[in-house]
Amino acid sequence: MKPSITKLRNYFKLEAKNGYQNNAVIGGLGQMLEHWSAEARNDGLPENLVQVVDARLRDYHRLSETSRKETLFGLWNRIQREFGEDHPQPSEDEEASPIPDEKPAPQAQEEPTPPEVDTPPQTAESAPRPRVQLPPGQRADLHASVTTVKHIGERYAETLENLGIRTLGDMLYHFPNRYDDYSRMLPIAKLRYGEKVSLIGTVKSITSRSTRGGRVKIVEAVISDNSGAIRATWFNQPWIATQLQRGDHVVLSGKTDQYLGRLTMNSPDWSPIEKKHLMAEGVVPIYPLTAKITQRWLRNKMHAVVTDWADKVEDYLPAQLLDDAELLDLPVALEHIHFPESWEMLGQARHRLAFDEIFLLQLGVLQQKQIWAARLGRVFEIDQAWLAAQIDVLPFRLTGAQQRTLDEIVHDLATGHPMNRLVQGDVGSGKTVVAAMAIAMVVQAGAQAALMAPTSILAEQHYHNLLQLLSKEAGPLSPEQIHLMIGATPESEKAEIRAGLASGAIKVVIGTHALIEDPVEFADLQLAIIDEQHRFGVHQRASLREKGENPHLLVMTATPIPRSLALTVYGDLDVSVIDEMPPGRQPVETHVLSPKERERSYSLIRRQVEKGHQAFIIYPLVEESDKSEEKAAVEEHARLQKDVFGQFKLGLLHGRMTPGEKDTVMEKFRDGEYHILVSTSVVEVGVDIPNATVMLIEGAHRFGLAQLHQFRGRVGRGAAKAYCLLIPGSADAVENERLLAMAETNDGFVLAEKDLEQRGPGDFLGTRQSGFSALRLASLTDIQLIQKARKHAAALFERDAELTAPEHETLAVALNRFWHIESTDIS
Repeated sequence: MKPSITKLRNYFKLEAKNGYQNNAVIGGLGQMLEHWSAEARNDGLPENLVQVVDARLRDYHRLSETSRKETLFGLWNRIQREFGEDHPQPSEDEEASPIPDEKPAPQAQEEPTPPEVDTPPQTAESAPRPRVQLPPGQRADLHASVTTVKHIGERYAETLENLGIRTLGDMLYHFPNRYDDYSRMLPIAKLRYGEKVSLIGTVKSITSRSTRGGRVKIVEAVISDNSGAIRATWFNQPWIATQLQRGDHVVLSGKTDQYLGRLTMNSPDWSPIEKKHLMAEGVVPIYPLTAKITQRWLRNKMHAVVTDWADKVEDYLPAQLLDDAELLDLPVALEHIHFPESWEMLGQARHRLAFDEIFLLQLGVLQQKQIWAARLGRVFEIDQAWLAAQIDVLPFRLTGAQQRTLDEIVHDLATGHPMNRLVQGDVGSGKTVVAAMAIAMVVQAGAQAALMAPTSILAEQHYHNLLQLLSKEAGPLSPEQIHLMIGATPESEKAEIRAGLASGAIKVVIGTHALIEDPVEFADLQLAIIDEQHRFGVHQRASLREKGENPHLLVMTATPIPRSLALTVYGDLDVSVIDEMPPGRQPVETHVLSPKERERSYSLIRRQVEKGHQAFIIYPLVEESDKSEEKAAVEEHARLQKDVFGQFKLGLLHGRMTPGEKDTVMEKFRDGEYHILVSTSVVEVGVDIPNATVMLIEGAHRFGLAQLHQFRGRVGRGAAKAYCLLIPGSADAVENERLLAMAETNDGFVLAEKDLEQRGPGDFLGTRQSGFSALRLASLTDIQLIQKARKHAAALFERDAELTAPEHETLAVALNRFWHIESTDIS
């Protein structure tokens, strides 16, 4: 059964099971049409059938329950007639339709009722217990509006939307961001500088004032207990002065600081102490808030929702999996994530809910990998003698890592299924050569290849490299068969390229978005290569793939990917790692300088430019701002040109320039017309300037390790010694952990692991946000949890990849909800 048909069948079954209430999909069945239609077309379903499904479900929300039932039965009968034996009828002991009768079977009424709210929760060490099956009428309707909660009217509902809360389900999954335990708090007298603490005290005074001409408003409060006092300060939060009153008892949480020898707290979290504790042991949840909602009000409403509904939430994980993985039941986990009876139960609840997130993430990735692997691809049997001859004429020897990656690509091309491989390697590790050999393998068999890069200058760089590598002596192509197509390409030349690609005369095209934005057609596209793949969106990558019939896909990134991300975010791809540098490549000498040592960096740049080399100077901002004291590229470019490097020519590059302006600046720098390039982070990816030997990064503490490493990779690409100088915004930031790590190692993979730990996965995701934005509790640095969830997801996937078994129906719905039913191309 095709994946799109299976998905539709699951929706229909759940919709019938729920009494045709239009809640099998969040927002109603109509919400999934766009993504389902794309997947159906990708599966080869007839266009007329796709349009019929679209037309019938588009207005599904307007139909009565009877009409909805008739619509779903009619559509399924149409699908069965359309496909005949391709979609077999159910077995004899199954109903004649995939849509079950909405009336519960008699035995369902005899199943045990849910446990009472105060039933002692089972811990992970407890013996296996039977799953409590909730009759449909007793299940929590997680799609119900928050207005069903007592004392939440339309006005409060609108305010809760600012927190992303619209339904009961949103409330149950709006987790506390921290917890206070009144029994564990230190007296103020025992606090120490630099500690993250929570304390209880009484407001002795509260004042507010303005500074910087009224632009900054400061609220200060003195909080005391029997042992001492501490001053708390909030910036630009004037409403706190009206919410805190002298004599109030409060909890403060934050990091202790010091001013004039006295302890202070800057912008601490705070909440009033409630005389009525909701927890037996005083573990109090603290929720993220929005304006017009207090902690006390939201906590009381959350307590009502958890008490009334948590135990009625149906657990979508199979009972056997819960026992094998030693996980709490979902209702118990939801109860104790909000109002834990102990810190131990809170830990178990967080573990269960974090496991769910990684588990659903893994299932989605496995499904995507299966969908792509199930398709048929052109077989390319590579003659090893021919390949050895191509490698022998390269101007350098391949490293062991390059050869290993090449062997993996050779294997992929021969499987009969489309290659779906990610090649990751540090800047300068030789990914382009591997891509060139992959292109050679495909074009020597008469097929075509396309390489898409994020910028014109990078596309042009690839064009010149491939021209040299593929049209050399004994190479598989002539120069006339390799073309560059970017936005600046004249229209007459674009027309010639399009004609050559359509006829098959042109075998390789290198370009930017122009490859997918223009009406480009290929005679036989069999290899699509995407460079710096995280810079492209899902639909852009899919558009290039669609230019051929299930072409082989090779994506490349110069950002080393930590192992935990390779198992999750990139789990749908086969990953090759080029972890060796070509011989002769010197490590870049890296130093952290204080702002007072800036002149030393200028002296080094002068010496290097006088020797005939070039330099980069990077700034975190385009222009100066009242909100930041950091230096900015535009102002600093003018100052440096006038006061510091008057004898040299300086170029300026930043993100507010048009693509054409950026390309012009980079071309002039590449051609030596500029001695020094002053830039923002737009220079992070791409152009190869072998003559550049100095990379000076101002405001270096503002950048993550991945970015800093990318900047450093712009120099040291020639034979000369290269330097990277890091200057933070203040002397205090010289000891910044990221900057010290940069000075200690040139290994991109070591730095990538550190960057993931310090800053989270954002720098690695790029546009791969689908599914990963749903992680609320799980950390993509938790390799143990990832391995555990991956093991159980793979085992379940092996048994029931399409989640069509009855016990997996609710899991299938949860999976679709988690992934927001995104495009099937998540790579």
